[in-house]
Amino acid sequence: MTQETCQDTLTIVYTNDLHSHFSTMGRIASMVEEYRAQPDSSVLLLDIGDHMDRAAPETEGTIGQANVDVINITGYDAITIGNNEGLTFTPDMLRDVYTGLLCPVVCGNIREKDSGEPPDWMKNDIVLKGGPFTIGLIGATASYPDFYRLLGLEALDPRVTIADSVKQLRKQVDLIVVMSHLGLPLDRELAESIPGIDLIIGGHTHHLLEEPLTVGNTMITAAGKFGRHLGKITIGRDMHNGKPTVLEAICLPVEKGLENVSVMNAITIHREAGRQRLQRTVAVTERELPIHYESESPFGNLLAQAVRRFTESELSIVNSGQLLGSLPAGEISAGMLHERCPSPINPCRMGLRGEDILYSLEQSLLPEMFSKEIFGYGFRGKVLGGLCVDGMEIMYDVKKPPFQRILQASVQGVPIDMNKTYTVGTLDMFTFGIGYERLKLGSDLKYMLPDFLRDLLRIELQTAGAVDQCFKSRWLEQ
Repeated sequence: MTQETCQDTLTIVYTNDLHSHFSTMGRIASMVEEYRAQPDSSVLLLDIGDHMDRAAPETEGTIGQANVDVINITGYDAITIGNNEGLTFTPDMLRDVYTGLLCPVVCGNIREKDSGEPPDWMKNDIVLKGGPFTIGLIGATASYPDFYRLLGLEALDPRVTIADSVKQLRKQVDLIVVMSHLGLPLDRELAESIPGIDLIIGGHTHHLLEEPLTVGNTMITAAGKFGRHLGKITIGRDMHNGKPTVLEAICLPVEKGLENVSVMNAITIHREAGRQRLQRTVAVTERELPIHYESESPFGNLLAQAVRRFTESELSIVNSGQLLGSLPAGEISAGMLHERCPSPINPCRMGLRGEDILYSLEQSLLPEMFSKEIFGYGFRGKVLGGLCVDGMEIMYDVKKPPFQRILQASVQGVPIDMNKTYTVGTLDMFTFGIGYERLKLGSDLKYMLPDFLRDLLRIELQTAGAVDQCFKSRWLEQ
């Protein structure tokens, strides 16, 4: 269908998975301004979740206020939440920061456990006008029920909640649009299984669809990650049958150019406010704590100690790649811990068999493992790094063949029993099979939200004798 055969157009512009990449936001806002300035324009601006990311100091230092101000100044018409909003902020934090939001948060599959209702700052779906069209806007976010439950929320099956909203809205609107922070595989499933959806704008899996996918009567689009692209969909009315039709669906590269001055000024103000907030001293240490990714180091040991103490486990296993740099001696600020441990990763406790522990420790001695680059599931490090432990002592010989290098591993002084299940403090990232894959085989999982690893480091640094303890070797080379 060519544009000449249609009239009365609507332009939907969208972002997804920005992850607090503030460097792109001024340019994106300027591009949106250009579309709004066009004659007879009607522009609907949406965000599909993970706008916030607490790895960014602007977000961490302002508890998300920097993101909300950018959303307001840019003039978004609606947003949904991603797992970075829903799981790295508590409901109270989100309620506070979204109090100042000037557009609705649309997400139909999150409920409060106590009331069974959505949080008061969230709507299941909305109906709005966009140019000549009445639009039913539906939102959903990736369902991590075990994690949301710990925050006092229930994550419902988005297939069910979206289908319910489509059924309720379909006869009232010209166009059904789903803001889906669910990932491309589930977007395809929704298009195949739920009739009545016209358009799915996707995110979560960071997929860039430079050309839209069409599944049945549903079109699927997505604009990658980090604000590298801006999604643009032009919708017109077919002059023959009067129904909405997509004229164009593209992803525009966000390249250097004019930046919105108001957005850039707001980011500068929040960056400074966040920096000042993160300057507060949280601990003092008389010794520098180095970090190494290929071998044992005190800072890695400190993290292992912190996780073991917090999870009250027999032993702990963490990866050194969580720490992006050594910790200097002297006053330690919140910002220093954030810089060195920015990942929004939480501790967890599990039961893990001795044979899986030993296999993982053997893996940790392989260069292809400790130097491996990994992505996703909250990890913001450079490389995976070797394993750091507490509650264990390991004797090893790197001259021996792979998986025969550990001569003896002891748990609190007792040689490890291959068939015994140990209580292990570790990281939620590993339960998804990221990095050391045997660590996902744990039983009796207990996730511990909302504390991040940097919170545990702060507590450990404030614990008497902890710094001296982290200099004691766990890995003993023979």
